[in-house]
Amino acid sequence: MTGSATEVPETAEQPRPAPSGGVGPHGRILILRTLRDRRRRASSTQPPRLLEPTFSGVGLVAGALFIAISLEPSLLPRVPIVQGIATGVSFMVGYGLGAGAHAIWNYLEVPNLRGRARTIVGWTVLGLIGLSLSLAVWRWVGWQNGIRRTFGMEELDPTAWPIVIGMALVVAAAVLVAARVIRKVFRWADQLLLRFLPHRLAVTLATAAMVLLLWLLFSGVLVQGFFVVANWAFSARDLNDRVGTTEVSSTLRSGGDGSYVAWEDLGRQGRAFVSGGPTVDELDSWSGDGGVEPIRVFVGLRSADTLEDRAQLMLDELIRTGAFDRDVLVLTTTTGTGFIDANAADSLEFLYNGNTAIAGLQYSYLPSWISLLADQQLVDEASQATFRLVHDYWAELPADGRPELYLYGLSLGSAGVESILGSIDILNEPVDGALMTGPTFLNLMHNELERSRDVGSPAWLPVVGDGRTVRFTGEEDALSDPSAVWGDTRVVYLQHGSDPVVFFSPVTFYREPEWLQGSSRAPDVSPDMRWFPIITGWQTMLDMPAAGSVPEGFGHMYTAKANLQAWVGVTDPDGWTRTDTQELGDFLNHRRQEQLTLLEQLGR
Repeated sequence: MTGSATEVPETAEQPRPAPSGGVGPHGRILILRTLRDRRRRASSTQPPRLLEPTFSGVGLVAGALFIAISLEPSLLPRVPIVQGIATGVSFMVGYGLGAGAHAIWNYLEVPNLRGRARTIVGWTVLGLIGLSLSLAVWRWVGWQNGIRRTFGMEELDPTAWPIVIGMALVVAAAVLVAARVIRKVFRWADQLLLRFLPHRLAVTLATAAMVLLLWLLFSGVLVQGFFVVANWAFSARDLNDRVGTTEVSSTLRSGGDGSYVAWEDLGRQGRAFVSGGPTVDELDSWSGDGGVEPIRVFVGLRSADTLEDRAQLMLDELIRTGAFDRDVLVLTTTTGTGFIDANAADSLEFLYNGNTAIAGLQYSYLPSWISLLADQQLVDEASQATFRLVHDYWAELPADGRPELYLYGLSLGSAGVESILGSIDILNEPVDGALMTGPTFLNLMHNELERSRDVGSPAWLPVVGDGRTVRFTGEEDALSDPSAVWGDTRVVYLQHGSDPVVFFSPVTFYREPEWLQGSSRAPDVSPDMRWFPIITGWQTMLDMPAAGSVPEGFGHMYTAKANLQAWVGVTDPDGWTRTDTQELGDFLNHRRQEQLTLLEQLGR
């Protein structure tokens, strides 16, 4: 052995020195794992493409829960297509909330469950939601048929499910794609701003710009564009007649002989109104003798260019027909298209043996469910313009020689009546009474009366001030329930507990409505109906377009008998008894069923 170095046997395994500036095998493994985790995180933050079948697991679970809730009872029975729409939108609301909450959770870097705990919690949640969804699916046909039996409708069967599922899938897919489009636009705006601004400021400005753009789009361009297109489309429909409409020749009807209003200018609903109503023979068949032909006056949107001119035409028609010589004169605020409920008009004419005059004016081409949103200001303007002219003329007549003056409005028309009742024009010469049927959730006076109702009275049938001036009633006559003496000017609200036009409110999205609280609810509302945040508001809103498609006596459809009971309360005819109301109400309902059967046969 030479030198000082110790010789190492060649068989011994020596660690290889790492290259200068490099890492060993363990270091390389750590680097690879880090790169892999970064790629995973980067891929997880990339949003899916528009049509990519990639979804959030948490969002799907929350969406399934919302599907179960969407199958809960609502105010009205739902046809399968409407249920599919409700379910599809509800699923996407749940999916969005779940996916959004999970994204925020990860953004805040809150630890997620892992391992065995994650498995247990995951399967438990899935099991509970699966059980809830299964029960909701099983119960859906049951509660639907329960409400249908209450409403006197045909029952559903399980074959409705393919329609519900198919429509729900279509709606959910459409909403998902729309949401992804909005997100893509937002990310584009965010990336654009990042070139010039710090990250947080860019995100803030992009978010604010998107919210503003969406608000302007939906509240302005889209909504107004929809109203313009709808008005144009329904103006063409206004030229066609309803089934059973026949041209009149009577001098006591607008559009007849000597009328200042041309028949073709009355509009679809106006022509139906003036050609309807009881004949003298029908009145005599009920009363025995003494019936006279009722006066019906109507002015269409095409009858004159301006609202003031149309109001003057109405007054001229009332004078021409001798309306101010009748016992009762009713000014109606119509729905948008000019619709006046035959049950309301006919029942009053039978009550007074034809010695009546009823006048209405058209202010829109839009049907009620659109007019409710588009014509709120227009209905007030039309109501007050016609009332001012007619009321001023009526007020100048001798008090003992003029007719009793009443107001009537259905749906949005009731809001017009409220605007008259709150106007200064009525103070010196108040009207004799008013009937408002199916008041909308936008009616300010109705909402205030409901809030200030007497303690112990339910929201769906309020008692206000012991009923001294205003009283509420429904299909069952409740006008005699309040204890106070009813004054000279009587105001009646006729409403059903199952009418979503009355009881929908934006508040329902986040707070349980009073008409659902406690055990006291309207007899035509399902006892199984419960409140859920967001979902109940959405379901009730979706009920509104279908409120006129249910049998009379429910929803937004008010029977002739219920209208008669309300008119008896408002007008208080001399010598009239409850027995008279019962007998005439049954007669009117039977007559109405015969009319509906005939119209159905003519429409085939």
